[in-house]
Formats: sequence, C-alpha cells, structure tokens
Amino acid sequence: MNSSFKPVQSRLGGLAFLILCAFTFSSTPALSAPQKVKNEVVATPATEVETERTKVFDAESFTLDNGLQVVVIPNNRAPVVTQMLWHKVGAADEAYGHSGIAHFLEHLAFKGSELSGAAPLKPGEFSQIIRSMGGNDNAFTSQDYTAYFQSVPADKLDMIMRMEAGRMNGVAPPMAEIESERNVVIEERKQRTDNDPRAQFQEQLAARAFINHPYGKPVIGWAHEMAQMRWPEIKAFYDRWYAPNTSILVITGAVSPAEVFQKAIEIYGPLPREAIPERVRPQSPPFTSHTTIRMSHAAIREPIVQTLYRTPSARQNKTESLALQVLEEILDGGPSSRLYKALVAEQKIATSIGLSYSGDAWDDASLWLFGTPAEKNTLEDVQAGLQAQLKLLVEKGVSEEELRDAKNRLIDQAAFARDSLTGPAMIIGQALATGLTLDDVEYWPYNIEAVTATDVQAVAAKYLNPAQPWIHAPVTGYLLPAAVTKGEAR
Repeated sequence: MNSSFKPVQSRLGGLAFLILCAFTFSSTPALSAPQKVKNEVVATPATEVETERTKVFDAESFTLDNGLQVVVIPNNRAPVVTQMLWHKVGAADEAYGHSGIAHFLEHLAFKGSELSGAAPLKPGEFSQIIRSMGGNDNAFTSQDYTAYFQSVPADKLDMIMRMEAGRMNGVAPPMAEIESERNVVIEERKQRTDNDPRAQFQEQLAARAFINHPYGKPVIGWAHEMAQMRWPEIKAFYDRWYAPNTSILVITGAVSPAEVFQKAIEIYGPLPREAIPERVRPQSPPFTSHTTIRMSHAAIREPIVQTLYRTPSARQNKTESLALQVLEEILDGGPSSRLYKALVAEQKIATSIGLSYSGDAWDDASLWLFGTPAEKNTLEDVQAGLQAQLKLLVEKGVSEEELRDAKNRLIDQAAFARDSLTGPAMIIGQALATGLTLDDVEYWPYNIEAVTATDVQAVAAKYLNPAQPWIHAPVTGYLLPAAVTKGEAR
C-alpha cells in the first residue's frame, strides 16, 4: 500500500489481502479430499481436473453429523498446532438497538465456560491454561463472523479442543463479570474510536454508505446501546447462533487429518445441531446521490480524502470479485502501480494514494479510494485526480502488460502464503465463513489467472464510473486539521 494511512476495515481484508499477509508454509503430502458418511472418513478419488492443478494449502475437509465442518492443514515444520473455531455470526446479525452484542459475547466467552469431561472453567481460566501450555489465544469479531483461536504445542490439541467445544454451548459468566466486562468494552470503544478521529470519520462514512443495512453500524457497537446491554439479550443471541452446524473448525500444524477427524468426532460430535435462522438482513434502497461529508479535528496533522464504494463480495459474484482484486493490484500494487505513478510520481498532486478492496463479506463489499495532498495542493485536487484515473480506466481499460504483471504478483503471493502456521487457517476460515468454498481458496491462483482485461474494465465501468448513475452512490469524506476549511486544505 502506497500510503501511511490505510482505511480501518470493519472486517479483515479479502482473500487476496489475507494471502498477502500469510507467508509460505512448505507443502506436506495430504490425503485425497475426504467426504463424510456417518462420521467415517471416506477418500474421494481425485478428478482429472484436480490432478492437473496444484492446491495452495492441500487442506482436508470433513463434516460431522451435527453439521460442524472440520478443515485440517498439515504443517510439520514445528511441533505446534493452531485451532481456530469460526462461528458464522457477527455484528450484522444483531437486532437493531442491540449493537455490539456479538463483540461483547466474544469477551464474555473468556469469563467462564464448560469443559468437556471436567469442572467448568472459571473467569480467565481458559487463557490461563493456554499460557501454562506455553501457548497463546485470542478472538475477534467482524460483521459476518466471530472466531476464537489458540496456538499450543501439538500434544495439547486434545485439551484445547475440549475447551473450545465447551465454550460453543456452555458459556456461563458470573453476573459480576458481565457488569465488569461491559466497562472494559466501553473503554475499548473510547480508545479505538471515540479518541481516534480517523476511526470516527470512517464510522460515519460507513453509516452513510450502508443506509438501512447492518454494515452501517460499527462492530463494537454504538456507545449508548453498549451501555444498555444485559445478559438475557446476550444469552438469547448466543443460543440463537452458536451451534456446530453454523461453525467451522480449522486445525493447522503438526497433525494428521485422520487424527484430527477422529478427535473432532469424539469431542465436537456430541454437540447438538440447532435450528439456525436463515440469514436475512435488511437491504439498502437505491440512493443515487453522491454524499460528501467533512470533518475536522485538532489531532489530524495530514488531511485525507476517502471515497467508499459498495461493490460485490466474493460470495455475491466470484467473477466480479476476482476482477476487482486484479483491479486493486493494477491501481495500487506498489510504486509502479497506476495511482502512485500518476498522482504521486508524475503529477505530484499527492504524497500518498491508495485503493483497498475487501471482498470478504456476506453482503456488499467495500472498496476505498484515498489520498493525502502534496504541498500547495488541496483535498479537492486529490479527489479530482482520483476521479480522472477512474475515468481513464473506464474509457481505455488496462494493457495486457499491466494485467500480466498484476496477476503474476498476486499468484506469487499465493505461493508465499503457505509458510505461516496461522495464516492458512485465517485465510480458509474467513473464506468459508463468508460463503466461499475450500476449492475457491485452493484454486484461487487459477481463478486469478483467468481474469481478463475486459473483466477488469467491466467492473470499473459498472461500479466506479464517475459518469454513470449509481445504484448505491459512493460516499466521499474530507478529514481535515481543526483550523482548515474548504479551499485552505493542503
């Protein structure tokens, strides 16, 4: 990214972004992809297509009778294992007026839970046990999922699986912990949002871009609603969504698929399947007016302009999402990319410039354009320069050389994505939690290779064209130092 300031994402980045961030683990031989029949692993013969194409991670997948999907990624470089449990529920699944419940529940899951075959865990004991093993653990919440993970020595896998299975349907925090943790969450919001003008700015951009859609409210919640959260509402949300048939268990490290599948049958298999409601969310009506907001703050030293576009997620349209990933690389893939060359190196309008596409969403994805003006230039100059580059892209498309270079960089990054222990689990878990398949991940380089220059120009014309009417018009924001007004911004 050619900018010192990248927009805060309400979700982790898309598949391309995650592959960028997780570096290579060496492939280990894997069994042929298994299927489940009555909790027995049955090898599926490799198809002719599969024998001709190399998988990125060689992951194995298996589904329990109760609906829990189990994915195993062998990596024998070190005697360590990472477990990630992804629940397909996030902030966007909250009822209106109850923002922040998904994130608050994530906190409370560490404040007391069941433990398979042993006494319940006390507040804080979950993480204490992990630390006593020499490991680490954490969790995170997005609009579309909540995930919990632990990294420990490989011989401790049985224990952490029992701990996480107990947490799936046995979260039971004492009332005193609920009240105490509410203050922790409210303080977290103060530190991350209320005391950060950039976070406030992006929160307001999202609220205007996603009108009548839950992505318009922050994952952490609105402050006045966070203060009103009570255990009965949180427990109802927990009971409604946490279940094996809406979860994905990803195990990576020094383990064999057969070993993990057997442990999953024994430990997670007894958990009951639940009647999960259909994921139906309110939708935004068409708004064709391009909205602009301005915000100033004393803590801002460098002004910035940002425009937020709503574009298709990978789940909604895989073909267009792949084209948008290539478009992102062409426009903002380093010092040789279009935006940097045109607006920073040649025209010297901006000191930093960027485009960020995040396709890992259940509903519409977000695409951000942003830049900071160079000396004697204004935010309006930067915005005009960005719009001119979009217009050029829509009218002239991209060259075959640009396309080839961008695809080569993305495919190379996929090759490096194997090296990390937790990176592959993050990539696969996030993709599956937002509606993609394991094949979408494993064969991502081949899907990127299939993107054409026509595909890239088409998505630019459809979603980023300044000259056409919008279905969901973008929102542009100008963030300025406190004393700066229009016409005075650098």
